[in-house]
Amino acid sequence: MVIDIIVMGAAGRMGATVARLAAEAPDLRLAGAVESPACLHKLQGLDCPTDTDVEALLRRTPGATVADFTAPPVSLAVARAAVGHAAVHIIGTTGFSPEQKAELGDSALRTPIFLSPNMSVGVNVLLKLLPELARALGADYDMEILEIHHNKKKDAPSGTALRLAECLAEARGMSPDAAQRHCRDGLTGERPKGEIGVQTLRGGDVVGVHTVYFMGPGERVEVTHQAHSRENFANGALFAARRMQGRKPGKLYTMHDLL
Repeated sequence: MVIDIIVMGAAGRMGATVARLAAEAPDLRLAGAVESPACLHKLQGLDCPTDTDVEALLRRTPGATVADFTAPPVSLAVARAAVGHAAVHIIGTTGFSPEQKAELGDSALRTPIFLSPNMSVGVNVLLKLLPELARALGADYDMEILEIHHNKKKDAPSGTALRLAECLAEARGMSPDAAQRHCRDGLTGERPKGEIGVQTLRGGDVVGVHTVYFMGPGERVEVTHQAHSRENFANGALFAARRMQGRKPGKLYTMHDLL
């Protein structure tokens, strides 16, 4: 079975990579590409229909899967369109507010939606392993996260760093929101035990680096994931597109559900 893929933001860094890999894959077909009116001309070289409206392409290709690395307001609109056409929606967008994520959850009750702040298989395996490490080392080990991304990234901290902090907090029985500290400045006093620092660096063309530190008495354990190219994330999105075929609505799917 060949899966039809419609790519949102197909002129962007991630969108262009997803579109190219989908066009090259024997089991996928690049069925459409969506861009804003100002950037639509950049899609002229693609061998597929292009439009500024994802609904127009969904009407042309019933049953298509939408791959979406855009911005939260756009992804919410795409989710509503996906509901109207019973389409699978693969979301790699980051920076959702709790309210926006709740709206996605509502849409996921009516059509299959997959959401991952990081499409890397390696990062998602880390999300399973790090809680075990946090529990095994115990409360004597302070936990900190440092993330590095390119200078064009719009949200900070990254969605991946926030998800890492969330899984570590849950492993220690802490509230994810209350435990996180995203900035330290001035006379901050001693570091509270129930705190997870999440710090951000931006510069150059760094695709993505996330390091989790466990700092205890007399030693430090570091776990680092480095993304070497955007193809890593694009391949993860296409992996999700394949695995989401035949899934039923009813929940917001994650990579944990598919691995």
